[in-house]
Amino acid sequence: MAKRPLQSDLIAGALPFPVVDEINDQNPWWHGKVAAATPAFKRWPFDVLMTRILRDPPLAKINVLRGPRQIGKSTLQAQLIEGLLERGIKPHRLLRVQFDDLPSLRDVVAEARDPVLAILRWFESHILRRSFNEAAAAGEKAFVFLDEVQNLHDWAIQLKAFVDRTDVTVIVTGSSALRIELGGDSLAGRMQPLEIGPFRLPEICQLRSLGDLPAFDGRGGNGSLAKPAFWHALKAHGDTFAASRNLAFKIFSERGGYPLAIREGISWREAATQLNELVVKRVISHDLRIGERGKRRDEQLLQEVFRIAARNAGQAPSPDKMARQINELLAGNVGIQRVRKYLEFLDSSLLVRLIRPLEMRLKKQSGPQKICIADHAVRAAWLDESIPLDPIELDAKPGFSDLAGRIAESCTGAFLVSLLDQPVHHVPDRKNQGEIDFVLTAGDYRVPIEVKYQKKIDPQRDTKNLQQFMSVAVNRAPLGVLVTRDAVIDDLPDGIVAVPLSTLLLTQ
Repeated sequence: MAKRPLQSDLIAGALPFPVVDEINDQNPWWHGKVAAATPAFKRWPFDVLMTRILRDPPLAKINVLRGPRQIGKSTLQAQLIEGLLERGIKPHRLLRVQFDDLPSLRDVVAEARDPVLAILRWFESHILRRSFNEAAAAGEKAFVFLDEVQNLHDWAIQLKAFVDRTDVTVIVTGSSALRIELGGDSLAGRMQPLEIGPFRLPEICQLRSLGDLPAFDGRGGNGSLAKPAFWHALKAHGDTFAASRNLAFKIFSERGGYPLAIREGISWREAATQLNELVVKRVISHDLRIGERGKRRDEQLLQEVFRIAARNAGQAPSPDKMARQINELLAGNVGIQRVRKYLEFLDSSLLVRLIRPLEMRLKKQSGPQKICIADHAVRAAWLDESIPLDPIELDAKPGFSDLAGRIAESCTGAFLVSLLDQPVHHVPDRKNQGEIDFVLTAGDYRVPIEVKYQKKIDPQRDTKNLQQFMSVAVNRAPLGVLVTRDAVIDDLPDGIVAVPLSTLLLTQ
């Protein structure tokens, strides 16, 4: 039996044989072999990332793509590699390591203090066969793809040390916001982030060949969100492509936006089983229990906290209320702080998105966080409770209207968090201000958003809180946005723009 390499051997660029075999298998192009086929359909971040990694000089050496599990991050990496090879990049310049698929990496971690650096040294010595900097100087810069690297200890510190002295392009993916953001502290100025969420309506339309449905550009600068012209143009865009938008939204209503759920030929029961096993249980049983601290987390309690969170989607229940509900289910004595902590763990996994109260006049505001689930289909699968969002289906099932409104609010919050590069907040009901579902920060301005997912809208009553928020000068709110079900609303107060949820989901 081969002796495992010592720490000094790892520093010199040696790796245990099982790790070498795994890495070779993950990089078949080194040996003239064909990699597993990738889907012909490419999600919207593909073009963004390809532009970034081919830019010379790059804006940042490290590109970080984060998003929930099973959303398509690994597929995007494979498609980027395929695209680089098609562009004539030589195979030996490409390294990909999928850490979730590399159980033998534990041997490296046990022996090496810096496992990421150990793998990079091995690649430099055995595949690139010259230093990274020598390759870059010769016009053959290397591309390093690291998938789910965030679970390795000190991964960001290792990458910082590596890119500070190396001319290389690194693409990192991760499904833990917490560990990626903590890594950001070490990689400040060296990384450019990008978040990918569930499929957006234009992607569903393209995947299902439903017709022409271009995305609406929502990244034209922070200030654009604070201009009524932006929201009016978005609404007009939705109206122009209403036929294909409605078809895509019907599928989104039934299946959500996870790739595995919206594929044709798969029943909802099959999709729900996969969502539960590969998304929810994988996060709860594996991701949140990594490391010594993770092992001490109660898996059953994590499941129940997620269950209660799913039931409260689109709402802002107090931790005390959630603790009472959980204790009734488990016949236990779970404290408020523990519930709050477990909610934060779920938020860090990107499975739940917590919307914090807006700080007013530089004062931190108390109040519960609003709960949004990354995708309403995950909620439907876990609770075995499908609630339609499609207006036609809701008209046929009017008893679901109230719950559909909460889920629409959850969808809106999760979408906005995924879309924007800045935080999204909410305003709890207060003495001098009615509740505001979401508040966006756009440059120096704030944009209040209310979700009114009902068949009939009262132009005055349903915009009262928006008008109140806009009337306070310190809020600097030049407009308010009403996210609706499908209603065409006449006589809206000045400064209020109504946009159907199906149209909002066209933004990219």
